[in-house]
Amino acid sequence: MGSYRVCLCFKRHFKSDAARVEDVEKLFTAYSENGQMSFKNLQSFLVEVQGQRDATEKDAENIVEALRRRAVRHRRELNSVDFSIFLFNDDLNNALESKVHHDMTAPLSHYFIYTGHNSYLTGNQLSSDCSDVPIINALKRGVRVIELDIWPNSSKDDILVLHGRTLTAPVEFIKCLESIKMHAFVVSQYPVIITLEDHLTRDLQAKAATMITQTFGELLYYPDSEIMEEFPTPESLKGRILISTKPPKEYLESKPAEVEENEEKLKMKTPDEEPWGDEIPEYGADVANEGKNSYATGSIAEDSDDDEGSIQRNTDKDAAPEYKRLITIRAGKPKGESLKAALSVDEKQEVKRLSLSEPQLEKVASSHSKHLVRFTQKNFLRVYPKGTRITSSNYNPLIAWIHGAQMVALNMQGYGRPLWLVHGFFRANGGCGYVKKPDFLLPKGSETDDQNIFDPKAERPVKNTLKIKIYMGDGWNQEFKKTHFDTYSPPDFYTRVGIAGVPADTVMKKTKAIEDRWTPYWNEEFVFPLTVPELALLRIEVHEYDMSEKDDFAGQTCLPVTELKSGIRTIPLHNKKGEKYKSVRLLVRIELI
Repeated sequence: MGSYRVCLCFKRHFKSDAARVEDVEKLFTAYSENGQMSFKNLQSFLVEVQGQRDATEKDAENIVEALRRRAVRHRRELNSVDFSIFLFNDDLNNALESKVHHDMTAPLSHYFIYTGHNSYLTGNQLSSDCSDVPIINALKRGVRVIELDIWPNSSKDDILVLHGRTLTAPVEFIKCLESIKMHAFVVSQYPVIITLEDHLTRDLQAKAATMITQTFGELLYYPDSEIMEEFPTPESLKGRILISTKPPKEYLESKPAEVEENEEKLKMKTPDEEPWGDEIPEYGADVANEGKNSYATGSIAEDSDDDEGSIQRNTDKDAAPEYKRLITIRAGKPKGESLKAALSVDEKQEVKRLSLSEPQLEKVASSHSKHLVRFTQKNFLRVYPKGTRITSSNYNPLIAWIHGAQMVALNMQGYGRPLWLVHGFFRANGGCGYVKKPDFLLPKGSETDDQNIFDPKAERPVKNTLKIKIYMGDGWNQEFKKTHFDTYSPPDFYTRVGIAGVPADTVMKKTKAIEDRWTPYWNEEFVFPLTVPELALLRIEVHEYDMSEKDDFAGQTCLPVTELKSGIRTIPLHNKKGEKYKSVRLLVRIELI
């Protein structure tokens, strides 16, 4: 029994014992004999309830041995307590596959790739420090695309990384390269792509090429020929580093008026920049009707978030040859070309990369979504945050994934619901940073036949139904102080559970709040019909109900639906920054019909 003192006058008593899960008790009874579960019994449970069809008696023995090593038990069979401990162990009974299991032998353009935006920034886009630390942190999380803005120093004889025309303090280019080399393959062996926003003179391009080749050595990959009709595969590029950049632009000094304008923007706090962000906007909710017809005539400078107004002095032909030959993924859109022309696909055309800001993507997607999908079947599309996200907030990445965009760049140094989606999306495929696109986003038949192109807006029948039963949660009393959520009583937890995906599938629901329990027992089931399960994410958030103030955050996670294991599973929760709690977890039952 827990004890809390109120007003120093009297004591209120609350139950603190863990709620017993009825379904778990029934299953233990069904798969045990005389109160003991043998290896053979446990194997049957793994096969019949957990859906692990290939589970062997040896696998069951390994589970029991793992529990024994953790000093949880010393018997060769499991009793009901041991069985519950096993189910609530996220190492032994996690809801996701922990190994790479997608086909990794397709061209790079057939994969979604974990991508960062302005990877060197420690905070906001205007005045935070530039450092290699955020780059290291991103690589440790599994990010595979690192973005560096490279500029000359004041004496024009060295290269710095900074956010141009802002007050950000620079970091040396060579320091960033060395940190990338050291940490590139700590989490994943699949290739790291460095996207360079190049503002260098020809001489400094040559110096950059020397730095890159000397730092990475044999890790660096670049093609033998300048013309590439198909990208290489992730499997063939294991342990390699690639460079992607655009035609070079001349360095432009910072404009004081522009810096002042950005400072004013920084002072303005928009709703999606609250502590963990407002609810994720629906597809198209932020797009006004204006500009819908700009698709055929509108144009955009490549990566214009970073180099609008730059003077294009050096043409691609004038670029330093030793620098030019290092580029594997070329951002080849000529300045002033219409978006329609930029998104055109020619089977004989070399593959390339195009970048669009989030508003530009939504405008094109609103009226020409199939053109986007066709383009991304062979070429790279990179999407980046709009320039007004001064505080490093983020956008809903789903619209980009729905249209096949491979590089959906988010500010990794921030936190909030859009970033939680990205963290969850790339938990797929063993967390290696590469997720194979579903077949409907890949080339099929003639590229010019619209019948074979996925239409993100089309209505579709239900393909799968996800059933998830939220049994209980535990671990908050080990992670937080007694008074963290409520000064005078245990917390009143409730769970929000739903789907992020195509508009037809997107929904959020919630359980009832369980009063005065550190170990809440909800026992509520939710059913989610899914039209495109391949792009659906299961969203879970736990909050503590507060009658007089804003509800407190108590944990979150996002999980790719098609990667979920069936049966009774443990789901660990994460904090606002996406870092996994040591102890906080939920016990759930998952069924994908």
